[in-house]
Amino acid sequence: MSNFASGARRDLSYVAESAYGTTPGAPGLQLLRTTGDTLDETRQANVSEEIRADRAIADVRHGQRSVAGDINFELSYGTFDDLLEATVGGTWTADVLKVGITKRSFTFERPFRDIGVYQVFRGCALNTFSLSLTPGGNITGTFNVLGRDSVVNDAELATPAAPTTVSPFDSFSGSLTEGGVSAPVSGLTLQLANGLEQQFLLFDKGASGFTLGRSNVTGTVTAYFTDKTLLEKFLNESESALLVTLSDPSGNQYQISLPRIKYTGATIPVEGEGSLQINLPFQALHDGTEQSAIVITRTPAVTP
Repeated sequence: MSNFASGARRDLSYVAESAYGTTPGAPGLQLLRTTGDTLDETRQANVSEEIRADRAIADVRHGQRSVAGDINFELSYGTFDDLLEATVGGTWTADVLKVGITKRSFTFERPFRDIGVYQVFRGCALNTFSLSLTPGGNITGTFNVLGRDSVVNDAELATPAAPTTVSPFDSFSGSLTEGGVSAPVSGLTLQLANGLEQQFLLFDKGASGFTLGRSNVTGTVTAYFTDKTLLEKFLNESESALLVTLSDPSGNQYQISLPRIKYTGATIPVEGEGSLQINLPFQALHDGTEQSAIVITRTPAVTP
């Protein structure tokens, strides 16, 4: 009887690369907690343009190759700090992370343990990071990956270290302020996009490196429509700020601060007789005091 691969037997682990596209020897892999991924290698198909009297296609060759896909997760304390650091481009300093210019890449390994296949993705940089906060659920997010190439092995690169075991953050424990005051916010999405661009050279099918574009932090605030305050902030092009604090059952916290934002839209769809909500897409701006458009602060639980 054939053995079929099952998503329940798939893992995902990672290790930082010191040289782009090169997996460290004896890599110290770290198992990652995820809800799924779409990592895959794609290849350019160069179909021969040779013209033949029999109208046949003479050949096709594989051209440039690239790794791309999403890593989906439920946010939990300490689990994704390396990937957050790489996406933001900064360095955790006294448990504070701000936008920087440091380029980092990783090797990801995806074992399919039930069939003994181990897929390795090299030269992986973090292109985007997104979070979604909705009432009544866990805080979910996605890292978008752009990488150099992949290989398939018959054995694991190394035994990965065990992941964190803390509970994920949810939308019940924490707080949110808009412009320094509480607001009837019912949803928040947040995205940081790096605008990565890969470089390809002659005689090398995989990318030889990548450049960072601008760090672009955007999102959308959804709130119950209770007065004109938020609408007027859009209409008057007024600056505001967002501060989100997430707490897990153990007492660990992340605080995400966007010290300067401007709303770029405001819609109040009326689709029935129920409560109305206002949707406000926003653009985060560089703050001169913080020297960043986004500031992430981590606070571990206090041990009695």
